[in-house]
Amino acid sequence: MVAGRVVDSSTDVLAAVVLDAAGAMVDVGGVEPGSGRELADLARRLVERADAASREPVEQIEVQTLGGAVFAARDTRHVVACVTRRAALPALVLYDIRQALRELAAA
Repeated sequence: MVAGRVVDSSTDVLAAVVLDAAGAMVDVGGVEPGSGRELADLARRLVERADAASREPVEQIEVQTLGGAVFAARDTRHVVACVTRRAALPALVLYDIRQALRELAAA
């Protein structure tokens, strides 16, 4: 589904997850069987923490670490988050996950 296409669209994206507005996992790609719920929980907590640090709901998130990065974007119905390699280009990754959000909105 959508998460798998986000992973397949870039060699830099390692895993992706789609959450609904309530934070429940809708789709996951690029993770070992049984690890999807953990990725969904981490993505949900990331969005909650970003919102807590802002006056308004955060529309996109980028977190860089020594080993890679995490990106997330959302609309009123979904959150799409992904884990990438360190060399991933933020603009391209955010474009891909925004396209995933458009695809979900059209469904």
